[in-house]
Amino acid sequence: MKLLIAIIAIAGTIITYNLMKKIYIKFFTPFMVPILTTTVVIAGVLLFFQIPYETYMVGGKWIVHLLGPAVVALAYPLYNQLDTIKKYGTPIIAGVFCGTIIGIVSGIELSILFKIEKITTYSLVPKSVTSPVAMDIASVIGGNPTLAAVFVMVAGVFGAVFGPYLIKWIRINHFIGKGIGFGTAAHGIGTSKALELGEREGAISSIAMTLSTIFASVLSPVFVYLLL
Repeated sequence: MKLLIAIIAIAGTIITYNLMKKIYIKFFTPFMVPILTTTVVIAGVLLFFQIPYETYMVGGKWIVHLLGPAVVALAYPLYNQLDTIKKYGTPIIAGVFCGTIIGIVSGIELSILFKIEKITTYSLVPKSVTSPVAMDIASVIGGNPTLAAVFVMVAGVFGAVFGPYLIKWIRINHFIGKGIGFGTAAHGIGTSKALELGEREGAISSIAMTLSTIFASVLSPVFVYLLL
């Protein structure tokens, strides 16, 4: 029975994603980004048929396990753009470092402003890094790993949806700026969006995502100690 549920969950997710991707290509608007529409459709189906999340994850967990290989696959555009990365190494590192600090501090300060409870604040701090690392950071600083994963998902989707508008609004035209913005603020989801802009943007976003994860792991406990 579990095997059948797993197959249905995996097949349903893949079919839904591919359908949403075709719709996205046809209309090509950030609000139709596949990961957002797919999430909405699947959540709607689960709610309508009153299917427990745990039942869906019997198969869904295997898709989650593919996140690791997917991240590793980002090494290919990185390799292709190795000379560019060497050329712009200093501004990339400086930009990601500053972006990571802004991401952490803004989350803490907004939590203080709106008087959010401490455990939620601690879970919000690592919102801009990839889920497995964010969950580890949250557990170390006193947050809820599950809640941290939710915030990571929200940050990624918001970055993919509103990032293109923001980049256009503030007139960021260089591929380095675009890549750093998506990778630092919206991790893997942002990187997939950056790849749509071009291989160079995707490569920079990939390295930005990696660097921001390293910086956030070190800086999150420091800023929590200093500001909370």
